[in-house]
Amino acid sequence: MKIIDTHQHFWNYDSKTHDWINEDMKVLRKDFLPADLAPILKVNNVEGCIAVQADQTDTETQILIRESHQNSFIKGVVGWVNLKDKGIEEKLEEYSNDTNLKGFRHIIQAEPKGFMLDASFQKGLSAIAKYNYTYDLLIYETQLAEANTLIKQLPELPIVIDHIAKPNIKKGESENWKKEIKAIAEYPNVYCKISGMATEADWDTWTMDTLKPYIDTVVEAFGAERIMFGTDWPVCLVASSYEKWLKGLQNYFNTFSISEQEAFFATNAIKFYKL
Repeated sequence: MKIIDTHQHFWNYDSKTHDWINEDMKVLRKDFLPADLAPILKVNNVEGCIAVQADQTDTETQILIRESHQNSFIKGVVGWVNLKDKGIEEKLEEYSNDTNLKGFRHIIQAEPKGFMLDASFQKGLSAIAKYNYTYDLLIYETQLAEANTLIKQLPELPIVIDHIAKPNIKKGESENWKKEIKAIAEYPNVYCKISGMATEADWDTWTMDTLKPYIDTVVEAFGAERIMFGTDWPVCLVASSYEKWLKGLQNYFNTFSISEQEAFFATNAIKFYKL
C-alpha cells in the first residue's frame, strides 16, 4: 500500500531561529535534512513526503523547493509567504512556475486572538486560493472557533487542519475541542491531518489507546475521504519514533476497508496537494 507522509520538516539547526526548541526538546537541537529522512522512509516503506515550513521566511521556502527538486521523495512543499503583504499576488506569480510548491502555512498558534480575522490576512488567503494553492492551518484548539469564522469566508480554498488542532491530550481535555472540530468538519473544503498527537500527550506514557478517542472523533467528523497521515518528523521524536507512530496508525486503520486505508495513507494527500 502506498504511503505519503503529509507532514515533516527540515532544518539546519540554529539556536536563535529555532528558539522554540527548549531544553526538554533537546533531541531536536541538530540538523534534520533530506539525507536523514530518506533511509527512515525507505525502511518504513513510505514512498514520499510533504516538506512543511518551520521558519517564516521566503528563504526557507526557496530552500525547501530546491530540496524537493534534488530529492524525488519530497513530493511537494508547503512554504511560507507573507499573507499580509500588499504585493502578495506578485510573489505568488513568481512561485506559480514551480509545480513542487503546493501550498502555504503560517504559525498561527503563536499569534494573538483576532489574527485570523484581520482583513489583510483574509485577503492573502483569497490570493492563495486564486493561484490554486492549499493552506495548512496550524492552530491550538482554543483557536478553533476563530478559525471557523475564517473558514466560512473561504469556501474556495482547500484547507487542512494540522495535528488535529492540538487538543490538550496530556490533560485529557476533549469536550470543547470535539465540539469545535466537528463544526469545522462541516465545511467540505477542510481536511484534517492525523499527526502531531503524541507530542500533545504525555511524552513518556502515551499509548494508542490514549489517542484513540481523539482519532475516533476526527475520523467520524471528516470521514475517510478527508483525513491524511502525517508524522511531524522530526518534532515527533520528542515523544515517538517514526516507526512507532506509523505502526500505531496502521494498526488503528487495519479494520477499515482497503480503499479507506489507501485514502488515509496516500490518495487523499494526492488529491489535496495535487501530487
